[in-house]
Amino acid sequence: MDWLEVSVQVDGEAAEAVSEVLNRYGRGGVVIEHLLTDGPGAHDRTDELRVKAYLAADDAALKRKVEEALWHLGQLYPIPEPVFHRLAEADWAEAWKQHYAVLHVGRRTVIVPRWLEYAPQAGEVVVTLDPGMAFGTGTHPTTRLCLDALERYVDRCGPDAGPTTVLDMGTGSGVLSISAAKQGLAPVLALDIDELAVAAARENVRENGVREQVAVGLGSQEAARGPYDLVLVNILAEVICALFDAGLADQVRPGGTVIASGIIDEREPDVRAAFEKSGLSVIDRLVERDWVALVGHKAG
Repeated sequence: MDWLEVSVQVDGEAAEAVSEVLNRYGRGGVVIEHLLTDGPGAHDRTDELRVKAYLAADDAALKRKVEEALWHLGQLYPIPEPVFHRLAEADWAEAWKQHYAVLHVGRRTVIVPRWLEYAPQAGEVVVTLDPGMAFGTGTHPTTRLCLDALERYVDRCGPDAGPTTVLDMGTGSGVLSISAAKQGLAPVLALDIDELAVAAARENVRENGVREQVAVGLGSQEAARGPYDLVLVNILAEVICALFDAGLADQVRPGGTVIASGIIDEREPDVRAAFEKSGLSVIDRLVERDWVALVGHKAG
C-alpha cells in the first residue's frame, strides 16, 4: 500500500491550527519540522514550521476532504497550498520517525521517543512518548514553555507541599500530565475533546507507568469538577480566552495557579485581560521566539 504525504509550511500560530486539521485525517498523527532560514544579517533570521501528515494514497475522497479543510482554514490564517508526495509503504513506516530525537526541555525534563533508548541522568524527569500520536510532544515552543513553567511551579512548591491536584485542559499527547505526575503532583485529570488525543494520552500514560496518578477523560471543563491547585492549558490564545469566559477560573482554587501557553505574542494582551477579568494576576512570563506562556495566581 502506498501513502500520500501532505505537508504545509507555516509560521507562528497557524502551526497548531494546521496540526489539528491534519490530525483528523492522517494516519499516525502529525509531524512538525522546524525550518531555520538565515538571511544576510542576523535580523533576517526566521523560523518556519512544516506540518506533515500521511494519508492512504488511493483515497481520493480523503485527499479532497483535507484540501477542503485546509482551504477553509486558509480563510482564517494565511497558509500556502498543501504539497502532496507519494510514498511507498516501507518509506511511510519510517518517514515521520526520522524527525524526532531525544529532547531536553527546561532544566530536567527529557522527552524520549518510544523507539529510542535513553539512559537517564540523576534528577531527570523522563517522559516516553510516541510523538506521532498527537500534538503537544515538546517539538513546539508552546509545549516547551509549559513544561518549563511546570518545573518552576514544582520548585516553588518544594518537596513537602503535599498532594497537588492538577487539571490539564486539552491534554493532547498527555505530555504535561505525565510530566506533572513524575514530578510528584497528583492526582491529575487530563481532558481533551478529541477522541484520538484521549486514546493517545491514555496509551502514553500507561507507557510511562503513571496510571495511578493520571486519569484521562473525554470532555471540556464541564467534566473537570474542580477546583484544582494547578490548571494547565496549552491551546490557542482565542480558545484560552473562550475557556475563561466560560468559567475556567472556577476550576482554580483560591491561592491556586494557572499555566497558560499557546499564546502568540500579539495575542498576549487578550489573555492577560481574560486573566484579570477572572481574578487572576500574572506572576510569571516565559518567552520563546514569538510565543508566550503566562503563569497566573488566584487570590485567596
